Amino acid sequence: MAGLTGGWEAALREEFAKPYYRDLYRNVVDAYKNSTVYPPASQIYTAFHLTPLENVKAVILGQDPYHEPGQAEGLAFSVPEGVEIPPSLVNIFQELHDDIGCPIPKSGDLRPWAERGVLLLNSVLTVRAHRAFSHAGFGWQSFTDAAIRAVDTVDRPIVFILWGKSAQDKSMLITNPKRLVIRSPHPSPLSAYRGFFGSRPFSKANAWLEAQGEEPIDWSL
Repeated sequence: MAGLTGGWEAALREEFAKPYYRDLYRNVVDAYKNSTVYPPASQIYTAFHLTPLENVKAVILGQDPYHEPGQAEGLAFSVPEGVEIPPSLVNIFQELHDDIGCPIPKSGDLRPWAERGVLLLNSVLTVRAHRAFSHAGFGWQSFTDAAIRAVDTVDRPIVFILWGKSAQDKSMLITNPKRLVIRSPHPSPLSAYRGFFGSRPFSKANAWLEAQGEEPIDWSL
C-alpha cells in the first residue's frame, strides 16, 4: 500500500492511527499474501495520487474495484488502455456523448478525468479476484468516508456525482453549502434505462461550476 500524497496525507493522517485502520491494513496485507487481489497493491491509492485534494473539482463515487484480471487500476469505473470497456462504462460514455457531444471513447482509461480534478473514488479500494464486494468487511468504507469528509471541508465549489443507491447513501457526509450533488440511477445495464440515460450529469456539473465562477471540467477523452 503506497503512501498518500497531494494533500491527502495531511487530511487523512488521523485515520492511520485509528484501530479500524490497523485492522484494515492487516486484512489487506494478508489478502494480497494469500489470494489474488485487485488492483495491484501499488495502485490502491491511484485516485488520490492523480487527483490531489487541492485540485478536486468533482467526485464520482463507485462501489469497489473491477474483479477480473487486468481491469482494476485504482480509479472508479476506469480500466487500462486496451482492456475491454465494461458495460457500466459503455453506458457512461453513451451518456457523455448524448449529454455534451463528446465522441464515444475507444479506451476506458479515465486517467485524464482524474488529472483534471475528477476524484474517481470507490468506497472499497480492494477486491478478491472474481468476487465483487468481497472486501466490504475490511473497513475501507471508514477510510473513504473520511476522504469524502476531507473533500467537503474544502472552501470552494465542488460537484458530487452519485450514481446508484450505494453512492447516494454517502450524501449524508456532504454538508458544505458550496456543493452540487447530482443523483441518478447507476449506469449498469440493470438500471441505466431507469433514469441514468438522460440525466445529463456532465453538462449539469459544468453549468453549475461556471455559475460559481469556476472553470468547467474538460470531459473529453
